[in-house]
Amino acid sequence: MHGPASPGWLLVALCAATGAYCLLRMRSSVAEQRRSAGGEALMGFGMAAMAVPAAVFSPPTWAWPLYAAVFGAAALRALWAARTNARHLHHLVGTAAMVYMAVVMATSPGHHAAHGTTSGVPLVTGALLLYFTGYVLLSGVRLVPVAAGGGTLGWGDRPELAKACRLSMGIAMVAMLITL
Repeated sequence: MHGPASPGWLLVALCAATGAYCLLRMRSSVAEQRRSAGGEALMGFGMAAMAVPAAVFSPPTWAWPLYAAVFGAAALRALWAARTNARHLHHLVGTAAMVYMAVVMATSPGHHAAHGTTSGVPLVTGALLLYFTGYVLLSGVRLVPVAAGGGTLGWGDRPELAKACRLSMGIAMVAMLITL
């Protein structure tokens, strides 16, 4: 992504840590939590890879279409899962946002103004920013009253940590969309 190196590295660390925690959540005894955590781990590590500052590493030209293909497949999986559980619609929006960012980066590697000479925020970027900002605010409010779980729950089954994981990925998505 475009932008200064220090915030970029912080974003990489946040997304990689979130992805790593989601891998731990995949050890849950609940099948739905394992599936959800797998998709979130993919998002976390994918966001970490995309957030590496361009001054440090510029991916080869074939990497952006690969990102788009991987997240396109994840979007199809989220769409399939959304037919039985509406909660997967958020995963669909997240993977679609990753596809969008990969396409933008593929079409404009190296310039900061990725959308030509028009002024302002492009419509899709603005809509995604509104969605994820609302998601972050709502998730933050929902996280506040959650009490810490008892000692009997494993790391993969703690609902407050899963919500914090999703919140941190939402914050990272807002930051990535702003720097797009």
